[in-house]
Amino acid sequence: MELVFVRHGQPRWSVDGIAQPDPILTEIGRRQAELVARRLAGERPIAEILVSPAVRAVETAAPLVEHTGVAATVIADLVEIQMPDWTGQPDETVQRIFADARDRPPAAWWEGIPGGESFADFHQRITATVDRLLADRGIAPDPDHPHLWRAGADPGRVVVVAHAGTNAVALGHLLGAEPTPWEWERFILYHASLARIRTIPLAGEHVFSLRTFNDREHLPPALRTR
Repeated sequence: MELVFVRHGQPRWSVDGIAQPDPILTEIGRRQAELVARRLAGERPIAEILVSPAVRAVETAAPLVEHTGVAATVIADLVEIQMPDWTGQPDETVQRIFADARDRPPAAWWEGIPGGESFADFHQRITATVDRLLADRGIAPDPDHPHLWRAGADPGRVVVVAHAGTNAVALGHLLGAEPTPWEWERFILYHASLARIRTIPLAGEHVFSLRTFNDREHLPPALRTR
């Protein structure tokens, strides 16, 4: 099995100075989405496209659906960690909250930003969702060996269009990395970048092998944003 994690294109987080809780893509983001779609569609066939319900992810997946003819399946629990309700808040206020939050002690990082989803709950949501999606496709962890997976028939190439946090948590989980509450800073993925992971037979079962990470070769330098 090959899993291709795609981070959404550049979102329009602010409109007229007001923060957007579920932003659309910018014009750059739309160009990024088109280029990542052309690249993936030009490679080997895609069996499934799984998408976060956030608008920026759905819009990023749209060109890939158009180029491949593979319908997208929206998976609600792939959405990014949920922030407090900042509807109507000035963007500068939200940015200041994020900047101040970087100095929190580790325990506070696990708790998340007050009013939003805790990182502990987010990590549990994403890892449980990944395990369920894999189980539905015949892949399950070996109960005797935490870094090995039992795999049946190859379900093909599955593309996941989601977020920096979602994709980072999923990758860390599949690679057996001890979690931290700042996964998106440990595994930095830029807009419309690719991370590829594949099951390979090993030790009598299978392991997930990271093949590419933060791959942006399909984007010219002017369109490489974070």
